[in-house]
Order: sequence, then structure tokens, then C-alpha cells
Amino acid sequence: MASYVDILKSEFPQIDSELFDYITGVLDSGGADFEDAEEVFEAVGGFLQEVSADAKNEDDIRDICLQMFNCLQLNNCHGRQQQVLLDAPVQLSQINAHATEIKDVQGIWMMKRPQNTTVDAKKLEKAEAKLKAKHERRNEKDSQKSSTPVVLEEASASQSSSKKEGRVDQSGKNRSYDIRIENFDVSFGERVLLQGADLSLSFGRRYGLIGRNGLGKTTLLKMLSSRSLRVPAHITILHVEQEVEGDHTKALDSVLQSDTVREELLSEERALNTRINSGTADGTESVRLSEIYAKLEEIEADKAPARASVILAGLGFTPRMQQQTTKEFSGGWRMRLALARALFARPDLLLLDEPTNMLDVRAILWLENYLQTWASTILVVSHDRNFLNAVVTDIVHLHTQRLDSYRGDYENFIKTKEDRLKNQQREYEAQLQYRQHIQVFIDRFRYNANRAAQVQSKLKLLEKLPELKPLEKETEVMLRFPDNFEKLSPPILQLDEVEFYYSLDQRLFTGLNLSADLDSRICIVGENGAGKTTVLKLLMGELTPINGVRQAHRNLKIGYFSQHHVDQLDLNVCSVELLANKFPGRPEEEYRHQLGRYGITGELATRPVASLSGGQKSRVAFAQMTMPCPNFYILDEPTNHLDMETIEALAKALNKFKGGVVLVSHDERLIRLVCRELWVCESGRVGRVDGGFDEYKHILHEQFRKEGYL
Repeated sequence: MASYVDILKSEFPQIDSELFDYITGVLDSGGADFEDAEEVFEAVGGFLQEVSADAKNEDDIRDICLQMFNCLQLNNCHGRQQQVLLDAPVQLSQINAHATEIKDVQGIWMMKRPQNTTVDAKKLEKAEAKLKAKHERRNEKDSQKSSTPVVLEEASASQSSSKKEGRVDQSGKNRSYDIRIENFDVSFGERVLLQGADLSLSFGRRYGLIGRNGLGKTTLLKMLSSRSLRVPAHITILHVEQEVEGDHTKALDSVLQSDTVREELLSEERALNTRINSGTADGTESVRLSEIYAKLEEIEADKAPARASVILAGLGFTPRMQQQTTKEFSGGWRMRLALARALFARPDLLLLDEPTNMLDVRAILWLENYLQTWASTILVVSHDRNFLNAVVTDIVHLHTQRLDSYRGDYENFIKTKEDRLKNQQREYEAQLQYRQHIQVFIDRFRYNANRAAQVQSKLKLLEKLPELKPLEKETEVMLRFPDNFEKLSPPILQLDEVEFYYSLDQRLFTGLNLSADLDSRICIVGENGAGKTTVLKLLMGELTPINGVRQAHRNLKIGYFSQHHVDQLDLNVCSVELLANKFPGRPEEEYRHQLGRYGITGELATRPVASLSGGQKSRVAFAQMTMPCPNFYILDEPTNHLDMETIEALAKALNKFKGGVVLVSHDERLIRLVCRELWVCESGRVGRVDGGFDEYKHILHEQFRKEGYL
């Protein structure tokens, strides 16, 4: 088949060489971008009509453009685009350096034409500009398609406040450490999270902030810590949300540095002593030094290292770890370090967001005991029911864009809430019945002249009645793990005398024995770093034992939930696309139905995964994990970020599931509801605890007493 060059020479033998070079340059550079023959005609058709010796009409020119377009397509398909071998490499840096001198360069192949050409120069420049603009639009469009960044919505807050409050706060006369924020709104993008809400925090009390996933608990903490909601300026706030930055600072020193008052006093003391010892003092240094020593004694600065060490030890840092630099720790341990810094600094308002997510059972029990004697105010978001019962004195319930406060722990909240809802329902039904009774009277005597005054009185009475709305019941969370598979005969999954280590000087396990079948409900507990996740990976076959044997049924199909599940999700797509990419070829309704099983419905399913809350991302991960219908689940910290209702639903779903379950968890509620066996991972072994979770807690409390933490 003839090339477009042959077609040009054949159809237009008298074509100007300048124009010939121009047209072939256009077709060479833009050949892959032309979508149809019409675009070829728009680019070069006008010039071809001008130079046509036999005065071809427009239809003839279009036919020629179609022939050239077909040639271009054929070349593109077979990868035989015309190439030019250069005599020497082009030094683009030199071209760029001399760009100001080369005035005539407008592009790699677009150049100004000499004035003696037979082509209309203005028309040529217009065509070049049009083609260049088209290339820019297409490149911009392609760039957007290939890497469209996810633009996350931002949170905002607004509140009503009086000028008097502002003046008192600015004057420094307000010395109260109670916090009261009235009539405020919080939004996330276009979604209203709180509207006309009130929040009261009395100094010295410990508040648990609870509510369903995605309603705005974390956003509210951020609005408080950033002071987007007005908190008196003299109240210090510390929000534990980001891990400590890794550097050469030792863990213990990092905690000590969080007490800025102590650090400033010690720094000033060193500077004054230097001046006194060097003989440059003017006499006032001694007086100031005495004041500093008095303040250091007042804040018990000499006891600070011991107090910091106790906090670190309670959170799992051994004496050796306390001397390690912060850059040596993983993200999880740096988050513990951030928590330790906050506990040591003792702010007036401590904001904690899911603090138990980063902790093992031992550290959680220590933190519960430590916070029970906390002197200032705490506002904590937590899904751990037992943690809330042990720590908080009040509950703040976020629902239906408002905040309701309850005195007492979580169990008391459940009881009080049920009683309050029953009373509201009775009040609503009684008023509804009373309204209906009055309405019957009005309807009966509406047209009776003798009763007109009474009807008017009844109408006014109806208008004055407060309008009560029916209770909005929260939808029940439902999770379901499909179990349409055949029963497998034992043995299903077991480890026999397994030995494993990552390096010869880091032997994790020796003589590891563990067996599970389709009836198993096993929970593995232990301190962070003891090897719990390694045990799970040995069970799954992701790690190969150094010695010993892993045996698995040939029809075993494992579903794995990682504690870092968010890292495994594509945050740039919506949940429906996520499943479609992972399991292609199914109708969209099937993906939506699968997500719906885990509470990701309607608009949630079409929002970018990056914009979902932590709990909603966990539900998407559950939907992805269960879609292939495994007959055995291995779950590593599945409750992280889930609200309490979803944890209850997860427990019910696991109990109904007909396959086997092995999980690592620190959530006491889930362990008690689901697990029939408790195994402790420590000192290179995994051993069963016959007394279950109660016996395990008793063992830990005894350890705390011996170590002096209780």
C-alpha cells in the first residue's frame, strides 16, 4: 500500500517544496493523535485545495485525506512509523540555552516560512496555531486521565459567640478550665456533621466520644485541637494523632522534651551558670538562678526522668528501647511514643483518637489504670467498650448532627439511653394521641356556629403545642460472611514443631504447634513484637518454616484481613471500582450488593476511598476479603477503627460463619463474644491459656504489681 508521502506526490505533483515539508511534518508528528479523516482534513485540507493543479473539489480532497489517514493508522498499528536517523545527537540543553537567540523557532518542526513561498503565510500560521492548541488540549486531557489527583474535602467549623466572651478571653481574666462551646456547626466539604451542637467539658472529668463510623468524631477532635472551635487561650490542648518524627533523639529524651516549661528552665539555668563561671555575670544572674531552682523544685523536675521512664515502660518500652533513637522505631512504636509524650506533658485538655489501636492487651490495661488518676480533662474517641468502662466518667454521643451528654461509663450510657428513648417515645405517642383527640373535636364542630369559639380555642391550643418528632432509630449494622462451601474433613490447618527466625540472632519460635479446623475460634494475644503476625503468616503459608511442617487441606481457601488493610486499598478510586478492578467481569449490581453487606451503600460506594473514615475503609476491606467466599478467615486486628455497633455485628457474623477463624485482637469485647480458645504468644512459644481472657488479665495484673506499675 502506498504511503501518505506517495499519495501527496501522486495527487499533487506541482506542490511547493515548502508546503510539502510542512504537511509531511504535520502528519509525521500528529499521526498518532488524529482520530479520524476529518481531523486530517482540518489540519491540511485547506492547503491541498490551494495547490491542486486540476482544481480538485472538497470531496476529492476529503477522499485523499481519508487515504492518508488510513496509511497513518496502518503504520501506527504495525509500529512502522517513519523514523529519521540523525547524524549526531540533538543537545536539547544547548537549544534551551540559546533559545533567546533563536527567535524563529516556534516548535521542533514548526518554523516561520520565508516570504517568497507560494503558500498564504497568514493561513499557514493560523493552521499551525490551531493544530498546536489541539495538541495542548489533548495532552492536558491525557494527563488528567492518567493521574487525576483525589482532591479531599476539608473540614470547617463555625460557632456563635458573644463579644463579651471574646473580651474576657483576651483580657486574661478567664481562669476557668471548664470548656463550653455553644451553638456550633462542623462540616466536611458539603456534608454537615454537626448543626447547632453544644459541648461542655468540665475540668477534671474524662469524656468518651462515641458514635457511628463517618459521623465526624475525628473531625471534631481536629476542630478542637486547631482551635477552629473557640477554646479559652490559657487552656493547653494536646491531640495525639501523628507519630513522632524519627531522628537521633533517644526515646526517653524525646518524652522529657515534651515538657516545654521544664526544658526552658533547664536551658536558662545552663546559660546562667555558663555566664557566672566565665566571669561575665553582672550580679543579677544569681537572683534569677535562685528563682529558676525554686520553680524546678516546684514542678519536681528532678523526678521527671523517672516519671517518663515509668510511662514508657507501661507502654511496652524496655530499658534498652528507651535508649534507642526515635528513627529506629516503626510507625506503631512512634505512635506509642507520641502517646507517652502527651501523658508526660499533662495538658489541660488531652484529645485521644482510638489510643488502643496501637497497643497490645498489656499496654491497654496499664493505660486504663494510668488514666483513672488523670488530673485534667480528657476527651477520647474509642471503640473499646471495656476501655471506656474503665476510664471515662462521662459519655458524649454524636448522632443525627448533634451531641448528647450522659453521666457515667459506657454501660450506664446504654441503660440511660434506652430509658431516655423509651420516655421520648411515650411522650411522642401521648402528644400524638392528644393532637388526634383535639383534631376530632375540630373536625366535628368546624361548621357549627355555636361551637365556633371553642373550635378557635382548640386550633390555638394545637399551634402552641411543641412539635415532637418521631424517634430516628439508627439502622442496625449487619455483616455477613458467606459460607456456601462444602464441609472439609480434618486436619484443616496445622503447624507441627515449627522453628522460625528472620536471622540467626533473632530466633522467634521453636517447637511451635498449632492446630485449627472449621469449628475453631482461636484468638492469639501477646505483647507487640512477640510474633503474633508472624504466626498468622506461617499459618497462611506466606512464610516457610526453617524446621517443622505446615499442613493444610487441599481445598482450604483463606481470607486474610491485615491490620494495615488501608495500605492495601487503592485510595484513588471509589469502592465499586475497587472491587471491579480486583474481581473484573461482574455486573456493577454484584459489587454494590457485596459492599451493601458491610454498610457501604448509596453515595458512600461512589466516593473516593481516600475520603472514607477509618471504619468505612475497614468495611470496604471486609467486602474485598469475603468476595471470593473463603472457608477460613485469618484476621489481624480486625476491630481497629470500627465503631462498637460494627464490632458487635462482626462478632455475630463470625459466630454464624461455618468456617474456621483465627484472629489476633486486643479487643476484649470481641474476644469474649467469639473466641473459644485463647493462645498467648511470648518467649518464642505460643501456649494455650485454660482460664481464657479472665485468667490472662489476672496474669498481667500480677506482673504489674511485681513491676510496681500498680
